[in-house]
Amino acid sequence: MSAKNGSIKLVAGNSNPALAQAIAQGLDVPLTKAVVRRFADMEIFVEVQENIRGSDAFIIQSTSFPANDNLMELLIITDALRRSSARRITAVIPYFGYARQDRRSGSRTPISAKLVANLITHAGVDRVMTLDLHAGQIQGFFDIPTDNLFAAPVMVRDIRERFDLGKVMVVSPDVGGVARARGLAKRINTPLAIVDKRRERPGESEVMNVIGDVSGYSCILVDDIVDSGGTLVNAADALIAKGAKEVYAYITHGVLSGGAAARIAGSKLKELVITDSILATEAVTKAPNIRTLPIASLISDAIARTAAEESVSSLFD
Repeated sequence: MSAKNGSIKLVAGNSNPALAQAIAQGLDVPLTKAVVRRFADMEIFVEVQENIRGSDAFIIQSTSFPANDNLMELLIITDALRRSSARRITAVIPYFGYARQDRRSGSRTPISAKLVANLITHAGVDRVMTLDLHAGQIQGFFDIPTDNLFAAPVMVRDIRERFDLGKVMVVSPDVGGVARARGLAKRINTPLAIVDKRRERPGESEVMNVIGDVSGYSCILVDDIVDSGGTLVNAADALIAKGAKEVYAYITHGVLSGGAAARIAGSKLKELVITDSILATEAVTKAPNIRTLPIASLISDAIARTAAEESVSSLFD
C-alpha cells in the first residue's frame, strides 16, 4: 500500500522482530532493509539500506527490556531516517517503557516518562503511536501528535468467544485501574468489582479487600501491565476466598520480569492472557497458564489509517 503523500517504509528495531514482521504482513508491505547492530563496545550502529527520501516512515520498536538499549535503538533509527530525508517519521511504540514514572513519587525524584518523551521528540519523531499507556496523561508529555491505541477490542472479541458473559464479572486489581476495568465491563455488559489493596503497617502483609459480590462468578482481572505478578496472584487468592468460581486475567503488556512466569504458573489464576506487545521470554512461552493474543492487526490498521490521513479513533467506536 502507499501513503497519501509518499510510500510507506517500515523499519524495525530489535525489540520485537516477530511483531514487526506480523505488522508488515498485515499491511502487505515488506520491512525496509536496515542494519541495527552493536559495535564491540556495545555502541549501536544503524544503516538503512533502501532509499527513504520523501517516504512516510514508521519505526516499530517497543522500549521493553532491555529498556535503555531499545530506547537508544529507537532514537538512533530516528536520526538515521531524519538524515535520509524521510518526509514523516512515526514512532510505533507498542510498549512505552518508563511510563510508570509519570509523576514525582517523592522528593528529588524524576518524571522519567516526560524525559523520554522529550528525547523521542527532539530526536526527530513527528508522531507517536503507542498502546494502552499506563497513564493517559502521558500523551500530554509529547509536543507532537500522539495516538494511544487500546487493546480492549481484541480482548473483548476473545472474551466473547470463550465465556458465558452471564456468569462473568470484570475486576480491577486495584483502585487505580477502575476506569480501565469499567470500560471493559461496559463493552461486554457485565458487573464490576474492585480489589482494594491496603498495608496497615510497615512490614505487615497486604490486606486484599474485595468490593463487590463475586461469589459464583468467573472473574476477569483487567490491567495494562503485569510485571512481578504479585498483585495479580494476591488478587486471585482474595477473589477465590470470596467465592469466585475461577479467576482469569487480561493484561495488555506482559513485562513479567524475574520469576513472574513461575509465580503465575503456581498461582490460582486459571489463565493469564497478554498481548504480544513485548517479545515473550522462554519462561513465558512455557508457562502452562499464560496465553498470548496477537495485536499486529490492530497496529497495522492504525498505521494504514495514519498513512492515508484517516481517523484512527474510529477503530475503537
